[in-house]
Amino acid sequence: MRSIWNGAISFGLVSIPIKVVNATESHSISFRQVHLDDGGRIRYRKFCELEDREVTTGEIGKAYEDADGTLIPITDEELAALPIPTARTIEIVAFVPAERIDPLQMDTAYYLAANGVPATKPYVLLREALKRSQKVAVAKFALRGRERLGMLRVVDDVIAMHGLLWPDEIRSTEEVAPDASVTVRDKELDLADALMDTLGEVELTELHDDYREAVEELIAAKASGELPAAPPAGERAGGKVLDLMAALEKSVRAAKVSRGEETGERAGEEAGARTGESAEVTPLPSRRSARTAPKEVGGKKSTSTARKTAAKKTTAKSTAKSTGQAAGKAAATKSTAKKTAAKKTTAKKATGKKTAAKKATPRGRASA
Repeated sequence: MRSIWNGAISFGLVSIPIKVVNATESHSISFRQVHLDDGGRIRYRKFCELEDREVTTGEIGKAYEDADGTLIPITDEELAALPIPTARTIEIVAFVPAERIDPLQMDTAYYLAANGVPATKPYVLLREALKRSQKVAVAKFALRGRERLGMLRVVDDVIAMHGLLWPDEIRSTEEVAPDASVTVRDKELDLADALMDTLGEVELTELHDDYREAVEELIAAKASGELPAAPPAGERAGGKVLDLMAALEKSVRAAKVSRGEETGERAGEEAGARTGESAEVTPLPSRRSARTAPKEVGGKKSTSTARKTAAKKTTAKSTAKSTGQAAGKAAATKSTAKKTAAKKTTAKKATGKKTAAKKATPRGRASA
């Protein structure tokens, strides 16, 4: 990794020579501007307004434009000679807990490498002190023409520095916050919690740039003369959320499917379980199944046994019919069952078996 700045860390009376290298790199794909008619490159050239000619980089310097448009030239030598301690030094000003640093202030990250053998011992001393204190160092440094704020912390066995924005560079949130009059129901929060629990955690090392990969595939296809593949049809994001609860429930189910979990449970039941509520489902027989239930064949049984069997059948039918009906109709169902049994008994008496039924009754009871 190439060094972009050389200087020292000022740690009290300790000075640690270091080299600054970029800790991050960009993998974004850059495009060139071209002329649509013939594909020619479009370039930006630097012209001097007074001489109306293109100038080289060595002929270009710095100047500050005053309020009235006057340009005040400033040379690199004049900037380097400014009497500020951070011109070539990263000056540590305090040690604070990492929680004190607002992530909004985070900027570019750098690695600080010990510059030479004499810098190894004080470098390791500062690194171990940061580890044991579990704090970060707040520092000031000058880089690329301006003084900046930085935070030093330990990453593996290396001291890393994050450039920080100055506090006055962070904009206020007053004009960005939503309307405070909006209220959120507890059920919506429960579903949101269920969605968060379903999504769970993720290893950041497993995430990658899908857009960059798609662009690389598009470039490779066009370079080989192939037609780019048609994008898969999917749901378009955005629009108005008409039913927040339904959207949350759908999101929970989709998250469970993506993680390979059971999808039979409804998100509402999961939210109810979080609040101590139980949701049980009891299957009820349909009327059709109750009506078409197969009847038992009595065979050659005594009259008393047949009478008992008929009573049991009538009771089972009345129970199946009464399932799902109101409790107030229970008495009417029982009377209907009695009338049905009485009609069957009358029909049997009409066949001439009345005397045999009376004689078989005590013998049937004794055998039972």
